[in-house]
Amino acid sequence: MGASVVQLTESKNHIQQTHRVFEIQKQAFHDHPTPSLAERQENLERLKQALLSYQDRILEAIDRDFSCRSRDESLIAEVMPSIQGINYTQKNLQSWMKPSRRHVSILFRPASNKVCYQPKGVVGVIVPWNYPLYLAVGPLVASLAAGNRTMIKMSEFTPHTSALFKELIEANFPEDLVAVITGEADVAADFSERPFDHMLFTGSTSVGKLVMRAASDNLTPVTLELGGKSPAIVSPDVPLEDAAQRIAFGKAFNAGQTCVAPDYVLCPADRTQAFVDEFRTQLSIMYPSLRDNDDYSAIINERQYNRLKGYLEDAKAKGAELIEINPAKENMSDGTRKIPITLVLKTTPEMKLMQDEIFGPILPIVSYGNLDEAIQFINDRPRPLALYFFGYDRGQQHQVIDNTLSGGMCINDSLMHVAQDDLPFGGVGDSGMGHYHGKEGFLTFSHQRAIFAKQKFNSGKFVYPPYGTSAHKMIYKFFIR
Repeated sequence: MGASVVQLTESKNHIQQTHRVFEIQKQAFHDHPTPSLAERQENLERLKQALLSYQDRILEAIDRDFSCRSRDESLIAEVMPSIQGINYTQKNLQSWMKPSRRHVSILFRPASNKVCYQPKGVVGVIVPWNYPLYLAVGPLVASLAAGNRTMIKMSEFTPHTSALFKELIEANFPEDLVAVITGEADVAADFSERPFDHMLFTGSTSVGKLVMRAASDNLTPVTLELGGKSPAIVSPDVPLEDAAQRIAFGKAFNAGQTCVAPDYVLCPADRTQAFVDEFRTQLSIMYPSLRDNDDYSAIINERQYNRLKGYLEDAKAKGAELIEINPAKENMSDGTRKIPITLVLKTTPEMKLMQDEIFGPILPIVSYGNLDEAIQFINDRPRPLALYFFGYDRGQQHQVIDNTLSGGMCINDSLMHVAQDDLPFGGVGDSGMGHYHGKEGFLTFSHQRAIFAKQKFNSGKFVYPPYGTSAHKMIYKFFIR
């Protein structure tokens, strides 16, 4: 009972903080709605320097939250893209902020049209646990670039990283500009009910629906970065070493706890066994051992670990063939929360791992007869966040591009489209809505204000009443055809 009372008190305090800071940021935006380019650049530079100075502590905190998270994976997927994203934004922000001139029809001349990019106000960001730094910093960079105030709700499942990021922000930014909120799920639910001027959520499709429902009460526009079952297609003629190596990297990175990790492989039926053999070879080179290998990350917590083990048990009970890739044949059931990459053959649609996003080191392999059949398999299911095609035939590449729809796509690689500074990132359908990263991030968090302007001469008077004049008839003759 004592622990419950403490948790309720903490949640109440976090919720009160959320409400208080929201009002402070709304007032601050009201008082200073359009920060200059210099102010925005200064904020971005301050964030960059803070990340660099906290770098080692951030890596340690993420490692503690996972119980074992590869330092290099955190550098590659969290720190490096955060810094590079700031650098790219700083380099391009001035050009992004410039109003864009638009065409004026002869019917309305003399006049001018332009679109001005203005801050929206107070932005809310809800961060998941799998990449707690990058998925907080990425939206924050876009929001600051667009001139907004930002509130960030960190995940309760990464308490060390969340507390450290809160410390970093409080040491470098006033709370009326950037604030970090921590706390449990009830705090996140309350956070999503605030009348933000824009909200970005990264997480599961089921929770994304709840966030969107809460946002609808305030007509808050939302960007939803969700998940889904991202397929990897192995073409009939791609060298299997190339495909297996790149798929293995994408699946094993962060032990598969990545929203764009390959969720299942579509492989030609006559190449399936050869792919399995090559995948085992490539993965064993990358991870010759698992249990005490700091390169191979653990599952974030017991809840996720048990969920993944349940998928394997369910698949085995329903007739699947499980191929565990454990090169050193280590005992992995002694509390390490590490699960070897497990290939699953002979899958059926009723298996849980073929219905839900896996989000872990399990990789079903589905055989297909021809490329049209593989495409049909994808199109019969909800649209994925990512799609990967492995094959060097340009005709096949375009066949897949033209006949499928996904949030993003890589050809002959996995994951890497997310790290491209000048590509938008986002989902479609069940995998999300809206985009950010690079210029699209700036646009997402900006109000694109259309401005039509004319001066003293008023050409519009020629269409004023009384109607039916010769001027009206001439205008209709030229412009309605």
